[in-house]
Amino acid sequence: MNTSERPSLDVVVPVYNEQESLESSVRVLHATLAEQFRDESWRITIADNASTDATAVIAERLAAELPEVRLLHLDEKGRGRALKRAWLGSDAEVVAYVDVDLSTDLRALPPLVAPLLSGHSDIAIGTRLGHGSRVVRGAKREFVSRSYNLILRRAMGVTFSDAQCGFKAMRRDVAQRVLPLVEDTGWFFDTELLIIGERAGLRIHEVPVDWIDDENSSVDIVATATADLKGLVRVWRSILSGRIPLEEVYAELGRQPFAPARPPSFFGQVLRFGIIGGFSTIAYAALYYALQFAVPEQLANFLALLVTAIANTWANRRFTFRVRGPQGALKHHVQGLVVFGVAWGMTAGALAVLHSWFPTAGPHHELAILTAANLCATVLRFLALRLWVFRGRASHEALVEPRRVITSRDRVLSS
Repeated sequence: MNTSERPSLDVVVPVYNEQESLESSVRVLHATLAEQFRDESWRITIADNASTDATAVIAERLAAELPEVRLLHLDEKGRGRALKRAWLGSDAEVVAYVDVDLSTDLRALPPLVAPLLSGHSDIAIGTRLGHGSRVVRGAKREFVSRSYNLILRRAMGVTFSDAQCGFKAMRRDVAQRVLPLVEDTGWFFDTELLIIGERAGLRIHEVPVDWIDDENSSVDIVATATADLKGLVRVWRSILSGRIPLEEVYAELGRQPFAPARPPSFFGQVLRFGIIGGFSTIAYAALYYALQFAVPEQLANFLALLVTAIANTWANRRFTFRVRGPQGALKHHVQGLVVFGVAWGMTAGALAVLHSWFPTAGPHHELAILTAANLCATVLRFLALRLWVFRGRASHEALVEPRRVITSRDRVLSS
């Protein structure tokens, strides 16, 4: 490979005190790249983030011996910081990274990188949770990983399956735009990057991988998971407040649909809302009836309303008002929860009045009065959704509709 040319691929290996495994791992990676990317130029970047052992010395020796290897040394610790610095400083067409323990089978590198080199996708990730993946790891790590990714998908409305697999790649132009928005410098870096990427409309390609857990890993998975949950809250707030300019990134890089879906007519909205409301009312009644035998009636009412309110907001967003994609989803659900609070106040008040007037009222009386109050709250909910939560439907269409820049050539042709 001509090392003076701009490489197609730059594989970063972030390391901290890895003197025992660094040399063997880099040599395996080097041999693999030489075999799998014969027709592409490539580079390996060892990103040493403030190691205190002989890691830097070993890395310098490897860089001197192997022309395709270079060393990037940082004075501050932080895996995310090392990746961000290495990726932003790279001139390669595609930037990637692998963990130094090589837990992921490197035969997955070509399918990881190919859709990025072709321009088909923007980000590519290895997944240990997809169909076809083969994983060997302990039950504790498996449980924590699956639980974390489940919480991530439910809380942030994302669809990628595995946020923390140490096997990712992205196009350089995407990295230059998205990475400055990523604040975390540690293990949450991957998750934050993917959340921003997906919610900005980037295409994320997933590759099922074979993965064997490193028994000597020093990562504290409980502490890491706790820090990640705190990171989720921070990113959630940043998206809601607009600190992360998702709409700007979407306009520049987002994969936009061919045509925005038209919202139904007013009659169609009422019909769809009524159908969804009917199912929600049945679900609410069933949940309340089941819960009131286990918890106090007010708590049962609250929990039943909360669950059905979240499902109701999602269904109305998707079917009644035809709002699709991640843009504004978090805001819509927060507004939906505000409406839920009003509905809960109405039903809680109805329940309190019932017990004030009829102290001997039983579960069937409670269910009847709550169902009636919930139907009244449903009417209020429709008005709130139509006039407040989804009142920006037109602006959403403008957002998702592909933008066309008028050039001087267009003006000449139109004249």
